Parts: sequence; C-alpha cells; structure tokens
Amino acid sequence: MELDRQSELNALRPDLLRFARLQLRDAGAAEDAVQETLLAALTGGHRFESRSSYKTWLISILRNKIIDIIRAQSREISATSLAEDEAADELLNESLFDRRGHWQESARPGRWADPEASFEQQQFWRVFEACLDHLPEKTARVFMMREFLGFEAGEICKETGISASNCWVVLHRARTGLRACLEDSWFAGAKT
Repeated sequence: MELDRQSELNALRPDLLRFARLQLRDAGAAEDAVQETLLAALTGGHRFESRSSYKTWLISILRNKIIDIIRAQSREISATSLAEDEAADELLNESLFDRRGHWQESARPGRWADPEASFEQQQFWRVFEACLDHLPEKTARVFMMREFLGFEAGEICKETGISASNCWVVLHRARTGLRACLEDSWFAGAKT
C-alpha cells in the first residue's frame, strides 16, 4: 500500500510542479511547495478520505502551500518590474484599442468556434499556460491569485501592495491579454 502511494506521488509530481510554477513563477519556490506537499501527503496520508481523487486532494494541499508562500514573500515591488509592466500594457493597449478605448478593427475578437469543447482538450491548457507565461509577472500573479487560488480582491491588494482600483485594472489587463493571446494562438485555428 505504501509503495503504491509513493509511485502514485511520483507519477503526479510533474503535474503538481507545473501547477506550482504557474502560480509562483519561481522554479525554486515551486519545487519547495511541491516537496512540502509530497511530505504532507506521505505523513498525513491517513487523512485522505477518498471523497475526491487523490490528485485533487494533493492539489488542494499544494494550493494551501502556495498561498502560504505568497503570503510569506516580500511585498517589495521593484521599479524595473513596474516599468516592464507599464511598457507591456501600453504596447498591448495600442495594438488592441483606439484612442477612445474601442477595439481596433484588425484586433477585434472573432467568434469562438466551441469554447466548451476547447476547454476539454489538454492542448488548450498548454496554450493557456504559454499565454499566461507571456503576461507581465505582476499581472499574471494577480490573475492567478484571483482565478486559480480564489483570493478575494482585498486579500490580493494586501499581499501585493496595490490599491483595489489598481487590482481591478490589473485583472482587466490580464483577461484582455489572455484573450488576445488565446485568439491568436488557439481560437484562430478553430474559426470556420
């Protein structure tokens, strides 16, 4: 039984590591979070009640570890990362919107063929991860905290040191950037 659990943990480790890297954007911190998760699973395996899959249980442990790491990290934001975020946002906005904030004709999103079917495909999530990796680091972090880790806006503001209005702007930019990337990288191929 113990050997089966260890082999199952070894098989799930790459998925856990990929999830942690997406959340933390730091390979070392992701590795630490996964190691802590695996240790918790090995030492607390008797708490697994089979109400969900073993992988789901592990991801919930990992999610909590990631939240702990995010809360423990320094709240210091470098001037370089802010400048990079602003430059990327400006470039993105110029290519997508006119001066009045309306979609550029050439950048207007097309209709998605069948989004529900796309979500079921593993390839979609690979493209989504790649698009997420191309967002500015701060923007991706705020998006992941809100959408994947379930942080409330107030918690995000507290952890990242941004105002509530800035949080909503960053989330809007993240969603717009992801939509543009997915339009180009995924849904463009699904158009008829």
